[in-house]
Amino acid sequence: MKPKQATKGISRVDTDSTHGWLVRSYKNGKTYSKLFSDAKHGGQGAAFELAKAYKVTLEEEITAIPAKKRRRRIVHSDARNTTGELGVTRVSRTTASGAQIEFYAVSWRPEPGVQKRTSFSIRKYGEVRAFRMAVAHRRKMMRASHGKNFYRKRRYRKRQAKAD
Repeated sequence: MKPKQATKGISRVDTDSTHGWLVRSYKNGKTYSKLFSDAKHGGQGAAFELAKAYKVTLEEEITAIPAKKRRRRIVHSDARNTTGELGVTRVSRTTASGAQIEFYAVSWRPEPGVQKRTSFSIRKYGEVRAFRMAVAHRRKMMRASHGKNFYRKRRYRKRQAKAD
C-alpha cells in the first residue's frame, strides 16, 4: 500500500466524549465503519495502528463483495425547462459574421457517459414544425435507449380520505 493510501479512509474523531480513529469504506452504496477508541486500545498511537490494520482487512473483505449493477437515474421533468419537453431547447445564436440563427437543440444519453445531440433549424422548417420535429426525434431516441414504453402516461392513484 502506498503511504497516502495507508491512511485513506481513516479519520480522527475528537469530541467531548469520543476520542479515537474512525475507519470507513464504501461499497454498493453501503458504508462500512468501525471506531478504534483511544481509551479502549491503549492510547492514540496504538489505536491508530489497529485502525490501519483493520483498514487492510476491511478492504480485502469489501473487494470480495460483488459489485451491484448501478441503475440509471432517468429524469422525467425539470422546473428549469421552458419548452415543455425535457431535452429540447430553443437556441438563438449570433454567428461570427453577425447573422442571427435560431434552432431547437435536442439532446439525449443513449448510454452512461455518452451524450448525443442534433438540431432543427427554425428558418428552414418554421417555428412549429422545427419544434415538433425536435420533440419527435427526442422521443424516438429515448424509446430506442430505454424501451418503447418510455413515454407512456403514468397513472397516479388519488388517496382517498379515511372516514373517521
